[in-house]
Amino acid sequence: MSDVLDKIKKMGNDVYESILKKKQPQIVMPLRSLQNVTYDSQKGYFELNGKMKERTMTASTIKTFAQTLRMLTLSKNIIEEKDIATKREAYYISKNWGDARFNEQQESDTIMDDIEASMMVNREQLGFIPDEKGGDIAGKLIVIDKDQETGKEIRIDCTKFGSGAYSIPTSVEELKFETKADFILAIETAGMFQRLVKHNLWKKKNCILISMGGVPTRACRRFIRRLSDEMRIPVYGFVDGDFYGWMNIYRTLKVGSGNAAHINKYFCVPHAKFFGITAKDIIDYKLPTHPLKDIDIKRGKDALKNDPFVHAHKEWRRAIKDLIAMRKRAEQQALATHGLNFVVSDYIPEKLENPKTWLP
Repeated sequence: MSDVLDKIKKMGNDVYESILKKKQPQIVMPLRSLQNVTYDSQKGYFELNGKMKERTMTASTIKTFAQTLRMLTLSKNIIEEKDIATKREAYYISKNWGDARFNEQQESDTIMDDIEASMMVNREQLGFIPDEKGGDIAGKLIVIDKDQETGKEIRIDCTKFGSGAYSIPTSVEELKFETKADFILAIETAGMFQRLVKHNLWKKKNCILISMGGVPTRACRRFIRRLSDEMRIPVYGFVDGDFYGWMNIYRTLKVGSGNAAHINKYFCVPHAKFFGITAKDIIDYKLPTHPLKDIDIKRGKDALKNDPFVHAHKEWRRAIKDLIAMRKRAEQQALATHGLNFVVSDYIPEKLENPKTWLP
C-alpha cells in the first residue's frame, strides 16, 4: 500500500504547493462516462479515451474541494492503520467534518470514485469497501483462504454447503483456487441460482454456479476474473432477456462500465460468453413475455447509438434490433412455463450443446 500512500501524499503536497505559490489548486481526473471510453475487442474491455476534467478551488467549488481533501485524509489514515471502511461508514464519518460534511451518500460515493480515477487505483486499495455482498457460489471449487488471526490456510469446499452457498468476500486478491470444473455459469437472479443448486446442476454438468444478484459487484467480477484466468475455465452469462440484463448486467461483467473505465481491465471478464436469455430463445422456447416500456426501448436505442461494445459486435446489434421489433422481454423464470425444472432438464443442456446460439 506504500505506493497508494505516496500518491495520496503527492496530491496533498501539490495542493499545498499551489497555495504557497498563491495559485488556485487543482485536481485533474478522467471524465468518467461512456462518451469517454474506447473498446478494442482484442483487449476486451472499456478503456479511457483521454478526456479529463479539472476540479479547481473557487468560491463555488470550495466545499467539493474540501470534501475531496478530507476523503484523501480519511483514506490515508485507514491505510496507515491497516483498517477498512465501508462506503456507508465513510459517509457517516463526514458528519464530523463541519461544513465539508456530505448531505447524501451519493455525494461521498462520487468523491470517492473521483479520487480513485484520478489516482488510477481501485477504491479497495484506498481502504474503502462496498456495503453489498460479493455474490454466492456453489459447485466444483475449493477456495483457499487464510485465518485472519493465525494466518493458517483454510480450504473451503463449495460443494459442502448443503442448501446454502459460499459468499464471495469483499476482498478477493489473497484467495487461491482448486477446481476441475468445465465452466462457470454466472447467473443474474438469486432465485434461479437457488433452483440450479437445489437440483445439483453443478454436479450434473461439472461446473461452478455463481449468483451475481443483479449487476455484479466489483468483488464478484474480480473473483470470476481471477478464477477464470488462473484455472483456465470459460465463463457463461445467464441473465434475463431484456436490455437491463444484457447491457447493464452482462456487459458490465464482460467489458466493464464507462464510469469505472480506469480499472475495467482488472474487474471485467473479456472472454465471457452470453448464454441466454436471447431474443431467439424467446421465440424458440415460446416464452411468456412482458411488453417493453418506453424506457426499455430507449435503453436499447441508446445502446445501438452510443455503446462501443455494441458497435463492435454485429450479433449484439441484431439481437437488440430484434427485441425492439418484438417489443417484448422475458425473464429467466419464464422457462418455468414448461415445468419448474425445465431449465435444468432441457434449456441448459440444449444451450450447452449449441454454442452457435450464444452471443459474444
